[in-house]
Amino acid sequence: MIPLAEMACKVLTTPNGRDKTALSRKFAAQWFEKRHADMPVEIGNCEPPSSPARPNRPDLLAPRDVPKRKPGTRIGRIALLHAVAHIELNAVDLHWDLIARFTDTTMPIGFYDDWVKAADEESKHFNLMCDCLEGHGSYYGAMAAHAGMWRAAEDTADDLLARLAVVPMVLEARGLDVTPSMIKLFRQHNDQAAIDALNIIYSEEVAHVAFGSKWFHFLCGRLNIDPKPRFHFLVRKYFHGTLKPPFNEAKRAEAGIAPDFYWPLTDEIPQPPAMR
Repeated sequence: MIPLAEMACKVLTTPNGRDKTALSRKFAAQWFEKRHADMPVEIGNCEPPSSPARPNRPDLLAPRDVPKRKPGTRIGRIALLHAVAHIELNAVDLHWDLIARFTDTTMPIGFYDDWVKAADEESKHFNLMCDCLEGHGSYYGAMAAHAGMWRAAEDTADDLLARLAVVPMVLEARGLDVTPSMIKLFRQHNDQAAIDALNIIYSEEVAHVAFGSKWFHFLCGRLNIDPKPRFHFLVRKYFHGTLKPPFNEAKRAEAGIAPDFYWPLTDEIPQPPAMR
């Protein structure tokens, strides 16, 4: 088995979505086969690309240029499934990038277990969304998609604490807020395949947010940093916008994020203060 960081780079440099997720799941299975057998594993190191390889389609547009979805229509619901597929494919790369990019920071082996598991599940989620799209006679790449989803990775490429704050604790936590309404929409239109897929995503995303919170707090403890003000500082610095209620407070709490972490960030975000 090749070192884990090399696995990550191979996933990141695979352009086709189905091929990328197949490789991701293969590597995750290899990793956990060794871990469950209590065999030695190697993290290694590998310089990840600044941006992951992507297929020729979908066309990636600035957020303002992506056509507005009309969820009351069939094409609008297909567009929603397409948007979720795009999010899940980016999540696969975000988790493998996290593994490869920060190997200079010594972390417990459980850190890698968590993010390999998250990458494996995001791969499953992408494939579930692709199956739903194909069930509607569409496919991933048939519609334009958001071009800015990798920005959080670029902005936090040199700061593991910031990556944990912005990606799982903000971006993925947002999924906990909005997925119940998506499930309700597809239930109204008797789309059982989409309901089942979104329920799986919803149940598993809680753990991904929890991984972010757990390792954010771990690093803050190691560095003797108060987690809450540092979280506020990092989100104000790296997240381009405000956090928008309503929040799924029950699921956020299940993931280990207290309301006083995110409610103070709902107002207009000022320029970050200097912080040592």
